Amino acid sequence: MKNEREQWQSRVGFLLATIGSAIGLGNIWRFAYMAYENGGGAFLVPYVIALVTAGIPLMILELGIGHKKVASAPLAYAKIIKRWEWLGWWAVTFIMFGIALYYSVIISWCLNYLFFSVNKAWGTGVEEFFFKSFLGITSGPWDIGGIRSTILIGLAFIWFVSWFIVYRGIGKGIEFANKVFMPLLFILILVLVVWSITLEGAKDGIIAYLKPNFSVLKHPRVWIDAYSQVFFSLSLGFGILIAYASYLPEENNITGNAVIVSVADSLFAILAGFAVFSILGYMAFQTGGSIDSVISEGIGLAFVAYPQAINLLPAFGNVFGAIFFLALVLAGLTSLVSIIEAFVAAVIDKFDFKRGRVVTVVSLLGFMGAIIFTTGGGLFWLDIVDHFLSHYGLVVVGILECILVGWLFHIELIRDHVNRISEFKVGLWWNLMIKFFIPFVLTTMLLWDLTNELKKPYGGYGWDAIFAIGVCWLLVTLIIAFVFTWFPWRKDVFYRNTIRNN
Repeated sequence: MKNEREQWQSRVGFLLATIGSAIGLGNIWRFAYMAYENGGGAFLVPYVIALVTAGIPLMILELGIGHKKVASAPLAYAKIIKRWEWLGWWAVTFIMFGIALYYSVIISWCLNYLFFSVNKAWGTGVEEFFFKSFLGITSGPWDIGGIRSTILIGLAFIWFVSWFIVYRGIGKGIEFANKVFMPLLFILILVLVVWSITLEGAKDGIIAYLKPNFSVLKHPRVWIDAYSQVFFSLSLGFGILIAYASYLPEENNITGNAVIVSVADSLFAILAGFAVFSILGYMAFQTGGSIDSVISEGIGLAFVAYPQAINLLPAFGNVFGAIFFLALVLAGLTSLVSIIEAFVAAVIDKFDFKRGRVVTVVSLLGFMGAIIFTTGGGLFWLDIVDHFLSHYGLVVVGILECILVGWLFHIELIRDHVNRISEFKVGLWWNLMIKFFIPFVLTTMLLWDLTNELKKPYGGYGWDAIFAIGVCWLLVTLIIAFVFTWFPWRKDVFYRNTIRNN
């Protein structure tokens, strides 16, 4: 056996790496906006319910699978039922050669804006600078345009750093990096929060963020958004948690780990919201407008609204901007590294290749594949691919994962394993969540999006772009998954590390 399976050097290292995987760009710019749009503080009601009934139970399931089977997602599913190996490959393939590609480009944007913050290079026309000067946005997805050199350079750096971390392995690479990055990220966010809440108008921004409107809870969309946020934020369905849990020692507190990671991810998102809405409140105060007039969603919040607010700061705006974009870079990197590791672990499990060779090839392919998103038409491609992979691919994986373990396998074996090594025991309620409730919620989300999609193409794009870019991306990664499945397992790889299966 050429490759002995590595282990985390400490529980703290595992927790920081897993929290780093969960905490991403969306925690900083997506949660706060979603809460604002869905009843402010009232949104915490469905969000907490979603966390308890879906997020934590599904995380326990994935950590339990990875730990019991001592395997990445494809190998773990193959050990459960051989013919379901393809599901694990599909998950790690479309996140590696889909989500990781455009995600790395967004991190490159953040890295560029970190340097732009030094002299506020975006000027006064912030929106025009971002979309025209920086992105060079074209007329649509079929108008590709040229490669943006500054984004490409940033992209190369991001992939180099990610390659270096994953290349060094679990303990010396991923664990060590997260022990540095995660405390630094929390410090940066705390600095932003403390700084922001002292600004004039910050109070109004916080009120807009948290003031509850319980009347919205009667709308199904609010509940769907809550479950969507929990599902996507915790890296569920990515295959990451399964791989990370496979590196844990035999005795470990699975349920405790799941609760800690879930709560930490949620608290970080709520905390980041204070920084976001405090600065938006300050911006509204300075311009004489309302919160509604200055808030933007997603990338508009980070690359348009925030730079506009930074321009209005009376002093040290460039320092504030540098802290904000550095936080985004760190949050993005810790998530990107986990995506790469999930795929690398699967390839090593299957073929027993050396880590260094696998990481190098995967990183080079990832960098080259991401170049399409650095073009003038890249933003349109990013939008379409992200929508289809996150709203369809991940949701389908989540549903099938529950069916596989809950219905086709003896779920009690996973529950017994988890309870044997965990301080907090899960009961029959957990079985019911996995077998019935979570598949119901995810199917509802899937049908909701599909119904809206059939009424009107997503984002106003043409059906040609929707099919050729979004649908085909899913289908191609599914074909690749079956190709990987077609290759035979090496017996010494497939049957080793099975001590926890008995």
